Amino acid sequence: MIKKLLFLLLLIHQFSNAQNTVGTIAVTNDVYDGYTLFSSFKKTFLINNCGQVVNEWTSDFPPGNAVYLLPNGNLLRAGRENDKSDIIFGGQGGIVELYNWEGVRIWSYSFNSNQERQHHDVYPMPNGNILVLIAESWSKQQAIEHGRDPSKITEERLYNEKIIEVKPIGSNQFDLVWEWNINDHLIQDFDNTKFNFGDVSKAPEKLDINFLNDGNGSANWLHINSIQYNEARDQIVLSSRNLSEIYIIDHSTTTAEATTSSGGNSNKGGDFLYRWGNPQAYKQGGEEDQKLFGQHYAYFIDKGFSFEDKIIVFNNGNGRDPKYSEIFILEPKTTNGLYDYLENTAFGPENLDYVYSQFDGVNDSDFYSRIVSGAQMLPNGNILICEGAEGKFFEIDSNEQVVWSYINPSSNLNGEIVSQGDAPKNNLTFRALKYSRDYKAFEGKTLNVGNPIEKNFNLDACATLNTNKPFFNEILTISPNPSSGIFKLNIKVDKITIYDYLGKEILEVEDTNKIDLYNYSKGLYFIKILKEGKATTRKLIKN
Repeated sequence: MIKKLLFLLLLIHQFSNAQNTVGTIAVTNDVYDGYTLFSSFKKTFLINNCGQVVNEWTSDFPPGNAVYLLPNGNLLRAGRENDKSDIIFGGQGGIVELYNWEGVRIWSYSFNSNQERQHHDVYPMPNGNILVLIAESWSKQQAIEHGRDPSKITEERLYNEKIIEVKPIGSNQFDLVWEWNINDHLIQDFDNTKFNFGDVSKAPEKLDINFLNDGNGSANWLHINSIQYNEARDQIVLSSRNLSEIYIIDHSTTTAEATTSSGGNSNKGGDFLYRWGNPQAYKQGGEEDQKLFGQHYAYFIDKGFSFEDKIIVFNNGNGRDPKYSEIFILEPKTTNGLYDYLENTAFGPENLDYVYSQFDGVNDSDFYSRIVSGAQMLPNGNILICEGAEGKFFEIDSNEQVVWSYINPSSNLNGEIVSQGDAPKNNLTFRALKYSRDYKAFEGKTLNVGNPIEKNFNLDACATLNTNKPFFNEILTISPNPSSGIFKLNIKVDKITIYDYLGKEILEVEDTNKIDLYNYSKGLYFIKILKEGKATTRKLIKN
């Protein structure tokens, strides 16, 4: 409660002239300097801290749901493709798309039929491949063959989950590179005539097909809502909303090994290497031991960041009374690269490294999102929080002071944009991600700072920002280009390094706004421009 009052006083003191109801509500000089990406209906927006649009992309499909800006400037997006599948639940998608910086769709593929459907998340791999999360529809008989208790099948079918890794080919094809399927790692103690019968309490590396956290036996019993990859570990972190658990699996296996319990860096095949959040799921705890409640977006924090190599997760709090959400940071302990586990106990840790919450211990919290949402650790130690059900993004510093607050003005149902001063409508947002101004995607790109998304916008909230100056790449021009030899920059920069088309450095000049290639051959050149510790690249043509 005290934290909320302090935040309100901050707004009154610093932004008394601003009465914003959407867009940027508040911002201070401690905000991380970057651009925030999110999707709403058929649009994906990239905005600065004042809420001004620096780029946007338009799809034929609403979100399905994740979106990422790739280092090469392309956009990876999942879309909700309807009318092709009867696999229907919250988070349904169906199509995966790639767009270039200019908004042209350059690749897409429909993973969408009555047998299987992409949903929730995709993930861009460092090698250019894409991880795709897919739900498979099983008949009631298939579920029973895998040991499901028939009394726990209420919809005459069951959804299984798998992850495939694909390499985009051309504009609408792919090569299948790798696959992992949860059906290879199920266990049950209900029917001893089935192949996967065993002692659930002795096999934490397997998933009990008869554990129903919500008890309703719906087809969508798992509801995996995120898949995130960690390159250093070569592992994938999954989040199951309905079972309130996160899992880690080995990506270093072959597809064949991923169907077994051996192989890969951990020599555990496709079994769970680690799980956390709800030890009831493997009979190592009770209701009082449950830590996660419908969580989203679990991933390992990058090295060099605060809490590096630990897992951050948005704990929604779905099903709890009172209602409140939290941000958790936890450290899974390892020995010789393997996750620590003591037989007949729950996976640790028991204690968390960090918790952010506005819960007062008694009443429902204003910070609560039953579904969607996420939290992202930023390079300066701030955390960007997407309170997705409310379409609200806010950033906190290491002292948990709110340094940026933004409310999505766009409806996720029909794309309607509200006016400043009006209340937002249906602005649910799956996830928001922030990218540094020096992220590789922006090198050589022209970022045209436009208006905020909302109608009748008001930028008073940014009036006191002394760091609100544009990255020089946004205003840099070089002319003429092509040129017979002399190129002029509209601003003076600290250093320019010039390379020929083969990548060989040919010239370096400092403290200048001019490039002289008069004595060099005709052709294509690349230049790296440095100013105030930030860099961008451009192309020059000498004719």
